[in-house]
Amino acid sequence: MTRPLRVLDDDPTVVLAALRDALDGSGPAILPHRRSHDPAPGTALNPVPAEVPRRVAVVIETSGSTGHPKRVALSADALLASAAASETALGGPGQWLLALPAHYVAGVNVLVRSVTSRTIPVILPDGHFDPLAFVEASDAMDSELRFASIVPTQLLRLLDAAEQGLPVLERLRRFDRLLIGGQAISAAPLARAIELGLNIARSYGSSETAGGCVYDGVPLAGVDVRIVDGEVQLGGVTLAEGYLGDEERTAAAFPEEHGKRWYRTGDAGRLDDGILSVTGRLDSVLISGGVKVALAEVERVVSSLPGLADAVVVSAKSREWGEVPVVFTAGSAPLEEVRSAVQAAIGPAARPAAVITVQSIPLLASGKPDRVAIAAMAADRA
Repeated sequence: MTRPLRVLDDDPTVVLAALRDALDGSGPAILPHRRSHDPAPGTALNPVPAEVPRRVAVVIETSGSTGHPKRVALSADALLASAAASETALGGPGQWLLALPAHYVAGVNVLVRSVTSRTIPVILPDGHFDPLAFVEASDAMDSELRFASIVPTQLLRLLDAAEQGLPVLERLRRFDRLLIGGQAISAAPLARAIELGLNIARSYGSSETAGGCVYDGVPLAGVDVRIVDGEVQLGGVTLAEGYLGDEERTAAAFPEEHGKRWYRTGDAGRLDDGILSVTGRLDSVLISGGVKVALAEVERVVSSLPGLADAVVVSAKSREWGEVPVVFTAGSAPLEEVRSAVQAAIGPAARPAAVITVQSIPLLASGKPDRVAIAAMAADRA
């Protein structure tokens, strides 16, 4: 059986109304789509189908603007299970402040939790994140329990605003929990936030797991975690149905063993006494400001520029963006020219943060670049 699929702009009020009907089955499935979205070259997906399997309630287009874009199909069961498990972990139903776009899974999650808790979300104005707008929105919240889901970049800007004397800290302390997810957060700002008395929880997950399903390393109820050959794999009630219209990719990402499905995250990690620690990516994809960036694609563009044929691109930690590309080369080129070329070919999130000139590129015995050594050099310069 199938149901219609409705594509709609990610206006949160529109998405919220349509989401209620999608979850209870009385309306079509929905695909929230970024307004005025102009996909990067080479990333266009196939036309959106008019119908989807009956179980599918929401479809999320991933931010794979520099990798492989895909449409993640989520059932009402997965979304509602995620909301229920989150509610238990956070201490009960409460009101949410929506500070993320409604075409992101984290934004959809805020709206789903608002539906299940029967509260009205307070919606941050669209556009550039403004700490004062966040303060104003938080003042409109009136429930006993208050929550928000933000990315590390937003947290950093809120903390910076507090240090500048803006009336931010008092409002942030009113939140019973601030979920921080979407990308890695370094230890320093996390410790800074906790020291200031903020109720922080690190959220780990993806569109394929109906959003965050591990809080501070602890899986939510109904979520399973295992490590296979160094890779974090997630299972349980919040798993997506798969990738819409792509059975081959679905089979590869969601293997089934003994009747149980798992999601291969591509992240490296370890389990210590049941606590998950994610240590990085197994592949060459970083997440900058919540957007996936394939280093191979950045390197392809950079090495095509005059004088940069030997360029190697690695990931470096960033206080603001989580991770950023950094170029190492024995040649030279103005940083702004490199950034401009990469942005034109791939997108703004892929722009390198630096072009570092070295005497020679470290090589392995095979003659290939020693990327481990180069990444260590990048870490030393961070």
